[in-house]
Amino acid sequence: MSKAEEQYYFNFSFFKIDPKWRWMADLAKEESAKEVEIVLSNAKIGYRSYSNLGLREDSDFLLWFVAKSIEEIQSVIEKLYKTVFGKYIVPSMTYLSCTRPSIYVQSGAREHGFITGREPKKHVIVYPFTKTREWYLLPQSKRQKIMDEHIQVSKKYPQIVLNTTYSFGIHDEDFMLAFEVDDIRDFQDLIMDLRETEVSSYVKNDIPMIVCVKKEIAPLISSLG
Repeated sequence: MSKAEEQYYFNFSFFKIDPKWRWMADLAKEESAKEVEIVLSNAKIGYRSYSNLGLREDSDFLLWFVAKSIEEIQSVIEKLYKTVFGKYIVPSMTYLSCTRPSIYVQSGAREHGFITGREPKKHVIVYPFTKTREWYLLPQSKRQKIMDEHIQVSKKYPQIVLNTTYSFGIHDEDFMLAFEVDDIRDFQDLIMDLRETEVSSYVKNDIPMIVCVKKEIAPLISSLG
């Protein structure tokens, strides 16, 4: 079994910074950033860090984890909370999902950039969504035909890396999508095109769409004030 075929859990943990953090001495903040960097670097799971600073009122940054078990994810977050920096952060949104093979023939889904070690792009847009009950009542052949149209539109944007994971039974939504892209407008064009496909009429909820900017953890913490 290849690395891409193994099963993984994704965790998208969004945090707000306590304003009291900004009153700490700069040297103390630098040391705290190094402490967090060591904790995350020594973790036996994958992680990426992103900034939402100034882009949303409900989140300042994202830690995106990938692991083979949810216990591994919990362990890293537990260690994060035990750092000095961890005392000044509050979770604002959390999403859990896992990788699964697509049920659609020749789904055309691209490989998970995170899992395969592909260099991350400048941005990721985290996109949780749920389909309507009517979608699941359609015959498999009908769903396949609708998805074929959806896939053909997506193929027009090879510059966008799509990470598709599933939240059925383990979180509130059905799917978690994470679109990696260098130019945000490319993603906007993709979404506008997808809105014209039939599958969009079976989407019950597709908010929030969370734009994140790639930053290494030490510069990210420094940017928080």
